[in-house]
Amino acid sequence: MRGFLFAFALSAAVVAVGWIQAPARAADRPNVLWICSDDHAAYVTGCYGNTIVRTPNIDRLAAEGVRFARAFCNAPICTASRQSFITGRYPRTVGVTLLKSPLPQSEVTLAEMLKEAGYATASYGKMHFNSGLKHGFDERLDMADWQQWRRRQPQRPLPEGVEVLPPWKPFRDPARIWLNSMCAPFPAWDGEMVGTFFAQKGAEFLAQKHEQPFFLMVSFYEPHSPFHFPVEYRGRHRPEEFTVPEVGPEDDDQIPDIFRDLTDDEKRGINAAYYTSVEFMDKNVGVVLTALRQAGLEDNTLVIYTGDHGYMLGHHGRFEKHCSYDPAVSAPLLFRYPPRFPRGRVVNALTEFVDIVPTVLDVCGLPIPDRIQGKSLLQLAAGQTEEHRDHVIVEYAHNDEIMIRDARYKLVYQRGKRVRDDGYDPKGPLPGPTFKLFDLQEDPGEFHNVVAAPEHRERIARFKRLLAEHIRSTQRLPGILPETDDPDAVLDAAVQPHD
Repeated sequence: MRGFLFAFALSAAVVAVGWIQAPARAADRPNVLWICSDDHAAYVTGCYGNTIVRTPNIDRLAAEGVRFARAFCNAPICTASRQSFITGRYPRTVGVTLLKSPLPQSEVTLAEMLKEAGYATASYGKMHFNSGLKHGFDERLDMADWQQWRRRQPQRPLPEGVEVLPPWKPFRDPARIWLNSMCAPFPAWDGEMVGTFFAQKGAEFLAQKHEQPFFLMVSFYEPHSPFHFPVEYRGRHRPEEFTVPEVGPEDDDQIPDIFRDLTDDEKRGINAAYYTSVEFMDKNVGVVLTALRQAGLEDNTLVIYTGDHGYMLGHHGRFEKHCSYDPAVSAPLLFRYPPRFPRGRVVNALTEFVDIVPTVLDVCGLPIPDRIQGKSLLQLAAGQTEEHRDHVIVEYAHNDEIMIRDARYKLVYQRGKRVRDDGYDPKGPLPGPTFKLFDLQEDPGEFHNVVAAPEHRERIARFKRLLAEHIRSTQRLPGILPETDDPDAVLDAAVQPHD
C-alpha cells in the first residue's frame, strides 16, 4: 500500500508540474551516496576549524561541495536521530525517541522512496533499525556480517608488546576503560576492522556496472566509544596534546556519577583515542570516495556526509551526547553535487537533519510527500538563498528534555521528574521542571543560565509557544496532550517518552 501511494504521488507530481528541469527517466537521475559516522562531533573535523585532527577526505569533500556550519541533529542519541533523518520526520512523529525502540514498519524510509522511483539500494554498516527489517534496502550488511566474515579470516599476529583495548562492559567497568583513556588500539589490523569491512563493501558496490541509479549508504560505527582504531594507528595522538575543557559553576549536580572519578590525564587520553578513531574513520571515507571517482561516477552522484549527532569530550564534565549542549547536538553535514552545488560554499543558516531527505528527493527530481517534516536545502546549498530556519528543535526523551535555539539564544526545558535509565544518572536529586536560557553570543560555552533575567521574559515566552506549537504539530499519539493552551502544561505532558 505504501508503495502504491508513493507511486501515485510520484505520477501526480509529474502530471501537475512537469518537472521541467528534472530528469525524465529513472536512469537519468543522480545516484545518491550517503556516508554516515557515529558520534562524530562537528568540532573534531578539520573543515570545521579543528587544527589538531587530520581529516583530509572529509575536508576535501567540504572543499568540493557545501558545508553546513550550523547543522543540528533532532535527537542526541543514535536510534532516535537515525530513524528521524532516514525518514525526514521528527522523532516523536516516527515513534522512536528511545535507544531500544525499533523503527515502525509503517514509517517510510528514504531507501523505500528511492526504490519506488527506480533506484537500486544498499546499506553497509550501522542503521540502528533495532529489527531484521531491511526498510527498503535491497542489500543490508551490519555488524553480524562483519563478525561472520572475520571468523573466516586467518588471524594475523599482533606486534609484540602492544597494549590493546581489553574486553569491556559499559557501566560495569569503570568509564576509563570503555572510554579508552589508555588510547589503546582495537586488537586488529586495519584490514580486519569493521569500518574497513564496510568501506570495502561500499567500494565493491561502486565498482559494479549499474543499469539504474543507486542509493548507497555506508554507515561507520566509528568513532563511537570505545573509539576503535587499528594497531597501525597507535601513537597518532598523545594525551598531552589536549586540554581538559572547562566545567562551569552550575554543572556539578548534573555530571553523571560515572565520570566523576576520571583524572585529568585520563580525560586527555580519552580525547586522544577519540581523535585517533575519527582519523581512522576519515581514512575509510576516503576509500569510498576514491572508489566513486575510479568508477567515473563523481559528476552524477549526490554525496552526503553526516555524523548522527555530536559528542562531549569533557565539556561540562561529560563524555557523552545525551544532552542539549551544542557539542552534543551539532554534527557535520556536507553535500557535494557538481551540477548544482558550488565548490567550497559554507552555509551559516540553521539546519536540521530532518532536512536531508527532502533535499535528496528535490535533487533527484522527485516529489516531497506531505508527511515529510523537513525542508529541502536545495536552494540554500545552491546559493540561491541564505534563509532557511529561524530556529531548530532537539529532543532527548531519556531525560525528558527538549531544546529550542535560534541564531543567538537557546532555551532548554527539563521535566526533572524522571530517573535516567540510560546509565548516565547525575549526582543531584530530581530538580523538578527546569528552564535554562543561554546567550550563545556572549556565552558560547553555555555556562551561565540567564533565564531569570527580566529582559528575556518575552523571548522565553516566545520560545515556549514555538515548542508547544511544534509538539502539537508533530505528536504521533492521540490523547497525550492536554486541552489547555498553557505551554508549560504541554511541555510537561509531551517530553516524556511515548514510544
